Amino acid sequence: MQKILSYTTFFLILGTTSCKKFLEKNPDNRASLESPEQVSQLLATAYPQNNYMAFCESISDNVSDKGTGGLDLTVKQPYFFEDVTENEQDSPEGYWNACYAAISAANQALDACIKADDPARFSSQKGEALICRAYAHFMLVTLFAKPYDVNGSSTDAGIPYVLTPEKVIFQHYSRQTVKYVYEMIEKDLLAGLPLLDDTRYTVPRYHFTKAAANAFAARFFLYKQDYTKALGYANAVFSTSNVTSILRPWNTTYLTQTYRELWANYAKASEPANLLLVETSSVWARNYYTQRYGMDANKRTEILNSNVTGGAYAFTRQTYTAGTNNYMLPKINEYFVRASVNATIGYPYVMVPLLTAEEVLFNRIEANIYLNNLNDALQDLNAYAATRIYNYNAGTHTITNSKMQTYYGTSDLRLALLGTLLDFKRAEFVQEGMRWFDLVRYNIPVTHTTTDGQTLTLDAGDKRRVFQIPESARLSGVELNPR
Repeated sequence: MQKILSYTTFFLILGTTSCKKFLEKNPDNRASLESPEQVSQLLATAYPQNNYMAFCESISDNVSDKGTGGLDLTVKQPYFFEDVTENEQDSPEGYWNACYAAISAANQALDACIKADDPARFSSQKGEALICRAYAHFMLVTLFAKPYDVNGSSTDAGIPYVLTPEKVIFQHYSRQTVKYVYEMIEKDLLAGLPLLDDTRYTVPRYHFTKAAANAFAARFFLYKQDYTKALGYANAVFSTSNVTSILRPWNTTYLTQTYRELWANYAKASEPANLLLVETSSVWARNYYTQRYGMDANKRTEILNSNVTGGAYAFTRQTYTAGTNNYMLPKINEYFVRASVNATIGYPYVMVPLLTAEEVLFNRIEANIYLNNLNDALQDLNAYAATRIYNYNAGTHTITNSKMQTYYGTSDLRLALLGTLLDFKRAEFVQEGMRWFDLVRYNIPVTHTTTDGQTLTLDAGDKRRVFQIPESARLSGVELNPR
């Protein structure tokens, strides 16, 4: 027995010594961020790699109950204005986690940039990290808190703004106000923009280039209701006065393409309209037209069949059906990554255009409306319509003040312009989830009906207009949204 104890003690001492030597070694040099190139590799993960399209589209007024189809909870529960219990891909919780994972990567990158022996060499990486951190926080506060309001944002609960790398398993966080979150986003955004260097990127569309960062800034300041800055940043995206040159060619080139070609091209890095793309784990590509709660014939008519120009959208020429009442525009395409070379299972991904030229143009129009630059807003609406109306004819389809006022039944020109803008945006981004952001900002009620006669309404001011913070966030001390 004494010999056994002696041998045991010897091996414990030997093991402790070996363990100490082992722990003193860096197990993997990839974990060491010592060069700008290594920080750049980390920043590839500083973009939310999950998808908001499913739950944002399904809670909006773009969908109906078809009576039959898939019943994915990330689609069904938002349609009934219920908190989503699913926590994986395409869910609010999945998106929440992906945003904070992106923030964590950005903070790690910033930490490396600040601690570098020669910080100037890391300037561009620092800029990208700051803007990535700002963007992820912006998306979180947009979806999980009330919209910015100059009269209420100093008291409305926001989301935790994380500034340092996490070093413990359950870090405690508190919810800041919406106003504070916006202040921090603006600080990061303005600090990061001048540092960007587009020449550093192999494929610029997968990163915050100067154009993409300006596009984000235009959206941010529009949501903040700082319309002068929103206009300035939107103008910075367009290098020439001919904005139509970088809009998607829906009524020309796209009309000649099959739906499979459109699927392949819509989210390509070579498409000039795509300013920022991100790869997301998602099944939305196979769900967005097969689910029971989606765009049916009636919604297709409501969204795509008429507009203020009097002409027909080119979209309608590229709207396809897959089975009964399953309408889709060929935008969201899945690419499947096999688990191994010979595997029959794997992982579905969707490339998401996070920022586009079309949105920048829309944001510029909205800013001009609020700045009372009504002629400029009208000019941009006509530029957009020229790329979207089938067989466009300027003599027939040009938008005029009287056309808009008659179409929307109002003598208020600003309201008529805003109505035109919101309808164009709804058609442009249908099935991409973007409609929800406008419904929230303008506090527009949403009504859903079911085939068994139920009528469900999400009124202005309803607490369910703010997505619920994941229950798991309570472990870090984050309070849930009231219900």
